[in-house]
Formats: sequence, C-alpha cells, structure tokens
Amino acid sequence: MGMTITEKILARASHKNKVSPDDVVIANIDKVMIHDVSGPGVIKVFSEWEKKGKTLDHIWDPNRVWISEDHFVPASDRISANNIALLTDWSNKYKIKKHYKYGLGQYGICHTLSHEEGLILPGEIYVGGDSHTNTTGAIGAVAVGLGHTDIAYVLVNGKIWFKVPETILFKIHGNKPEYIMAKDIILKIIGDIGTDGANYKAMQFAGEVVDKMSMEERLTLTNMTTEAGAKNGIIEPDQITFEYLKTRTENEFLPVKGDKDAEYSRTFTYDIESLDPIIAKPFSPENICTVGDIEGKEINKAYIGSCTGAKLEDLRMAAKILKGKQVKIRTEVLPAAQSIYLKAIKEGLITIFMEAGAVVGPPTCGACCGAHMGVLAKDEICISTTNRNFPGRMGDIESKTYLASPLVVAAAAINGKITDPRNEMQ
Repeated sequence: MGMTITEKILARASHKNKVSPDDVVIANIDKVMIHDVSGPGVIKVFSEWEKKGKTLDHIWDPNRVWISEDHFVPASDRISANNIALLTDWSNKYKIKKHYKYGLGQYGICHTLSHEEGLILPGEIYVGGDSHTNTTGAIGAVAVGLGHTDIAYVLVNGKIWFKVPETILFKIHGNKPEYIMAKDIILKIIGDIGTDGANYKAMQFAGEVVDKMSMEERLTLTNMTTEAGAKNGIIEPDQITFEYLKTRTENEFLPVKGDKDAEYSRTFTYDIESLDPIIAKPFSPENICTVGDIEGKEINKAYIGSCTGAKLEDLRMAAKILKGKQVKIRTEVLPAAQSIYLKAIKEGLITIFMEAGAVVGPPTCGACCGAHMGVLAKDEICISTTNRNFPGRMGDIESKTYLASPLVVAAAAINGKITDPRNEMQ
C-alpha cells in the first residue's frame, strides 16, 4: 500500500522510504512558532535547563523560528505587558528576526500569520506552541501543536519524535449552497465523530467541494480538526494553494501528495447540497443542531473574530449580511491580522461594519479565549465565529457561547436572536 500525504511528509522529514501508522520517527522540523502565551513557558523550560548546567547560548536555527504577539495584545494587565517584554528580550538574545510585534506594522493571530505571510509551505513540518497550529495544514503541510517542553527541545535540536498517525479521509461532495460555509461543514463533521473522534489521527479533506474552496475556507476546516482531537488536519496542495502562496512568498518548496493507493483508517463521505447552516450549542463543538432548530434564541453579543472566523473572506461574508442594516446587540468585529484589516478598509468592509453599529477592534485572541477585549458577563449569551464553547471559554463560567459561521453570526447580530442567514441574504 502507498502512503497518505501526512505519512509521506513524515517519511521525508525522517529520511525513511516508508512509514506506517504507529511507527515512531524522529523528524526534522522546518518551522517553529511561539507566541506571548507559549513563549514565556518555553523560556521557563530554557531557564530550568540552564540551572541544570546546559549551555543555551544559541538556538538551532533562528531563521526557522517566528514569534507572534496575539493573545494578550493590547496588553491587558501588567503580567501581559511583562510577558511581551520578556519575549522581546529573548527574541533579541537569540537573534530571531521574524517577530510580529503589536503596534509595529504587520501582526496578528499566529494561525493567520502562518499563511497570510507565507511562513509555512507545502511539504513542510511546522510545530507551534498552540493547539490550533493544525490550521496551517490546509497549505499541504504537517502542522502540529506541541507543549512547552517539546517546543523548547525543537528550538535546541531542530527535530522531535512523532508517532505516525492514522489518517481519516473526509470527502466533501455536492454543489455548495451560497449560505453554507466551511464552518458549517466542519461543525457537522465534529458533531458526527465527536470531540474525541480523531484523537491522535490526521484528518484529511478532499472532494470536489474542497477542490473548489478558497484557501481561506480550507483553513477553517483544518483549524477545527483540533476540536476533534486530531494530531493534524491536512489538504493536498493544488493550483489554488500555489496561486495563494505566489502572492505571499517567493520561497521555493517541494509539495507532496498522497499515493493513489494510500490506506485510510476510515473514510467519511458528505453531500452538502442539502446541508442547513449548523450551530454548535453550549458546551461543546460536537453539540450541534441546525439553525432552524434554535432560530429565535435571544442573545446578548455577536462576535466576528479569531483565527477561525476573521479571515478576509469571513469578513466579506459577514458584510454581505450587515450592509445597510443595524445591529440590535453588542457586535464586535476583529480582523485576524493587520494586513486583513487594511484590505477590509480598502474594500469598504470596515465602513459597513461601523455604519451597522458594530465595534471594530485590533487583531487579538483576547475575546476568543475569554481574556480581555470583550469578555462575557454572568448569564450572557454570545454567538461567535470562534472554535470553542466550553464553560467560561469567552468569559464568566456561567456565560454561554454558540458557534456558527460568519453568515449566521451576522444575521443574528441584526436581529438580536439566532437567525437563518437565508432570511437576510441580499
């Protein structure tokens, strides 16, 4: 039998002709990311190693490392400010040039910068100090989130061990209705397989719907593989991938595709022509229903943001609904990167949001992770383009978050209650 794309990338990185699921390999890493939350934890690991006598006057390859300031920017308190200062000193010490600093031009959510800046390329292995590192697998890379100690090990050694995951294949067929987005598709999948349905497995997406999807929509699919417990999410690179990267990087790469006789542990097939918009109710992404099942549910806040739901295409779709209308509930729109913010300004999207009454803010993970920039109060209900809705995720432990596509969230914003976007599409 042949190998899947995930297996082939791991084989190449570990200098093996073939690998199979459950093999343990030592793979060379192409790129590493830390941010203002994971970075201080990695620095602490370095400090502990130094106390034990390990000399750490340099790291493996500063040119393969990049840093994002995204979770607690603008700095929400003294601890956040000190962590950013700590990260800056560490970055300078190890001569890391790709440090995307808040307030100094391009910056944004790490899982957006990874593709928006062309930092990760097809065929590469990319590890990041954040669970949603899976996002960038849509580029055709193996993208995996690791803990502080593992990231520290990679920074020193340039490699790390992996158990080769089994691959689950998801084939998405049919003519995609205009009211359906990738968010609806991935929520439907998670609802079917559960939040542990892909534990330590690769989730690969294919089919004519995926073939026609924009890169930004594909990134939504791979982003939420984390919510199914997956080791990584991945889509084989194609002309859409190459055209997307052509405008972002001149670096050469060696794309990988799986073998035609690759073996998958399971295959799921979906026909989405009749799919209704999907919502994940509290308190799990697998707790799904159709928008019609809970239409009319009153809410307090609509949030359009995060690595999952504030890419340029997400903002365009929300603007289609909001144009010329007024929001009835507190609505926040936070583009996922400064470059996306600028494009949204030039396209007139920001004007649409502000004329509708929404607040438009800087790129940050703050509200998504319940840290700052718009947390929820006790008993408040939010409908959000984000990826998690466990208790307390966006604020008070007794608040509630419903997950939905940008179209559904925008439709809810102008009605003050959960609304089928088909009722509002112009």
